[in-house]
Amino acid sequence: MLTGHPRSARISGAFLLALLAALAFSVLISLAFGSRSIPFAEVVAALFRDVDSDNATVITSQRLPRTLLGLGAGLALGMAGALMQGHTRNPLADPGLFGVNAGATFAVAALSFGLSVTGSAANVVAALLGAAVVTTLVFVLGLRGQHTNGLAMLAIIGTTVAVLLTSLTSALILLDRQTLEVMRFWEVGSIANRNQDLALWLTPLLVLGVALAMANAFSLNTLGLGDEVAQSLGTRVRTTRVVGILAITLLVGPVTALCGPIAFLGLVAPHAARVVTGHDQRWLVPCAGLVGAALVLLADTLGRVLPETGELQVGIVLALVGAPVLLAITRHRRLVSL
Repeated sequence: MLTGHPRSARISGAFLLALLAALAFSVLISLAFGSRSIPFAEVVAALFRDVDSDNATVITSQRLPRTLLGLGAGLALGMAGALMQGHTRNPLADPGLFGVNAGATFAVAALSFGLSVTGSAANVVAALLGAAVVTTLVFVLGLRGQHTNGLAMLAIIGTTVAVLLTSLTSALILLDRQTLEVMRFWEVGSIANRNQDLALWLTPLLVLGVALAMANAFSLNTLGLGDEVAQSLGTRVRTTRVVGILAITLLVGPVTALCGPIAFLGLVAPHAARVVTGHDQRWLVPCAGLVGAALVLLADTLGRVLPETGELQVGIVLALVGAPVLLAITRHRRLVSL
């Protein structure tokens, strides 16, 4: 296991503390602002005291569940993005690369088209299964070529599957009006008006995914030296890959199933964290998760505050931020490989 430089560890530790402070501020902002602004003092009172007021009801019954969902979704997608980029050594890797979003979306569309089922619980189960099946399939096919060009094949297979499933989903939407109605609300990516009971049901999967991601991050450092070098240092390469597959599935699958596909977050969060942490996965993975959580909450708050009427979904706001970042990454030669 790589130990890293003590000074780098101190810098990364300080950055982690700063991210925790920024995340706490993002939570406060998310609870305070929306269709009506609530003073910070009332927000704190509603959280830690037994207050009976309209503002306290808004915070505890509406904004707090939404904020907690945003925290979990951002943490999971940020960590999953860091794992994907670490395993593939591809700076453009995100949940879309492995077809996770496309698999979940196709499963929901197929459920509505084939069985005319549109309930939120059914959609979550279908999306979770679709994401898990596609991610596992893509990794299994990619791992078969691990000793040749497996990492490149992984990206190629994932992109191919994503394009295929996206085309099939579009066909189902065009053929059936009910499927169109279901997908137009689910596919945009949002943390608003989601089923709280289902969110609680999916929480253990996210917790397990976070634990596996943190464990995987330690072995992922040596994989950056190459599979042969990592194996000579005692790392079980195939086991590390399999744990990574499972962690990514458990992180991305439940979030995509519940919130819909949230684009670019898994791409942007790791790059933002990497500016300070470098390529040390032990620090990068948790920091990317915290960056992702803060970005989701800030984007969701902006989506509620900026429009004069209604609100912009978090997936739309993050796409507006993520698209320029993607262009910058592709033009930055130093990020061609990780």
